[in-house]
Amino acid sequence: MAESLVIAPQWIGDAVMTEPLLRRLQARGERLTVGAVPWVAPVYRAMPQVAEVIEFPFQHGGLQLGARRRLARQFQGRFDTAYVLPNSLKSALLPFLAGIPQRVGYLGEARVGLLTHRLKNPGNKPPMVAFYSALSGQTEGLAQDRPALRLPPQAMEAVLAAHGLAPRSYLVFAPGAEFGPSKRWPERHYAALAADQPLPVLLLGSGKDAAVCEAIARDGGAHCRNLAGRTSLADAFALIAGARAMVSNDSGLMHVAAAFGIPQVALFGSSSPLHTPPLNDSARVVWLKDDPHYQPPLECAPCFQRECPLGHHRCLEDVAPARVAGLLQAASRS
Repeated sequence: MAESLVIAPQWIGDAVMTEPLLRRLQARGERLTVGAVPWVAPVYRAMPQVAEVIEFPFQHGGLQLGARRRLARQFQGRFDTAYVLPNSLKSALLPFLAGIPQRVGYLGEARVGLLTHRLKNPGNKPPMVAFYSALSGQTEGLAQDRPALRLPPQAMEAVLAAHGLAPRSYLVFAPGAEFGPSKRWPERHYAALAADQPLPVLLLGSGKDAAVCEAIARDGGAHCRNLAGRTSLADAFALIAGARAMVSNDSGLMHVAAAFGIPQVALFGSSSPLHTPPLNDSARVVWLKDDPHYQPPLECAPCFQRECPLGHHRCLEDVAPARVAGLLQAASRS
C-alpha cells in the first residue's frame, strides 16, 4: 500500500473541505497520514479514511526552518507521495527536505523547485472542495464532492452527558468568524434570536469569541449558555454533531456542521456562498447579495474585506432575526 503524507491547511473550514480529496486518495489504495497544526488536527481525527494524524510543532507565521528540518529527518524514507494543500512556500519545505519522491500541490508561492507535480493556480475563486479534490489528479465528479465527518456515537454521547444534554434537544449558535467583523452577524441579532427559541441555546467558539458570546448570553435568556473558549475543539465538534440545528456566520464551524449533516442557517456578508457554501442539503443560506427583494441592491458584495469599506455593514445588519428564526424553524424540520 502506498504511504502518503498530507500537509493540512491551517484553518478549520479549509480542513473540512479537504475531506473529499482524502476520501478519493484512500479509495485508490493510499494509506494517509495527515500533518496538521494542533488546532486543526481534530478535524482529521473525525475522518475515518485518515490512518494517522501528526501534530506539527509549528507556530502560525514564521519559517521555523530548524523545526522543519528535524521533522523532515523523521519522515525520510517513510512516504511515497506528499500532498501539499496550503499554497505557501513554507508548507512545501517539509516534504522537500524529507526527500519524498512525489510532491503534489498548486504552484502557489513560486514553488517550482519544491514540488514535482504542480497544478496551475486558479485565476478566480473556485469552490474550495473542487480546488482541493483536483489534487487527486482525477477530474470526474469534483462538483458533486461533499465533505463528511464522523464521530463514534459513544464519544458524542459522553460529551453531551457531561453537559447535561440529550441528542437533538438543543440548538447551537456560532457567532464568531476569525476573518473579521465583516463576516459577523451583529450580536444583538443573535441575542434576539436566542431569546425567541423554545430550546436551550449553546454558544460555541474560541476564546476570542468569549466576550461576544457573553453579551449574547446576557441578553438571550436564561436558556442561553456561553461555552466559547470553555470546550476543546473535539468537544465542540461533539456538541455540534448532537444538536437539533445550528446558526452561524461563514466560519469554520459552519463547515463542521455541514459535514456532520446538521440542519443549519448560514449567514453570509462580505464573503460568498458561491465560493465556500455549507455543502449540506439541510442548510439554509442567507446572502442579501442575491436577494431580489432587498433594496437597494448590494453592489459592494462580496468585498472579501475584514472591515466594511463603506462603514455600514448592510450585508449583515439588515438580516432581521425574524427572518433567520423562520429559516431555523424550517431547517429544524428537515
